[in-house]
Amino acid sequence: METPNLSYITSMSGGNLEFENKIITIIKEEFPTEKEEFFNNLNKYNFKLAAGNVHKLKHKISILGLEKSYGIAVAFENNLLEGNSDLSKEFESILNTITNYLKQL
Repeated sequence: METPNLSYITSMSGGNLEFENKIITIIKEEFPTEKEEFFNNLNKYNFKLAAGNVHKLKHKISILGLEKSYGIAVAFENNLLEGNSDLSKEFESILNTITNYLKQL
């Protein structure tokens, strides 16, 4: 499993720590709500809404440097749009990895 990192945020910031902290704060604030909405929609079999949640979450996956996980998210989003929840366990694992990482920041 990949490890989240701040490389992309650092490269975007040009060394501006205030900018980096702002981005991290936004991710830490938005991620739990977006994750909860995703699970609510998935558990209700609202796959189209869950796909929308995955779409939002995959940007955070990318920002946190998880390239392989981003690919899984793209495939999972497409699956959900087709009414297929394959890859849900893999995506849940990605979300758990991010949750644990964000707790450490």
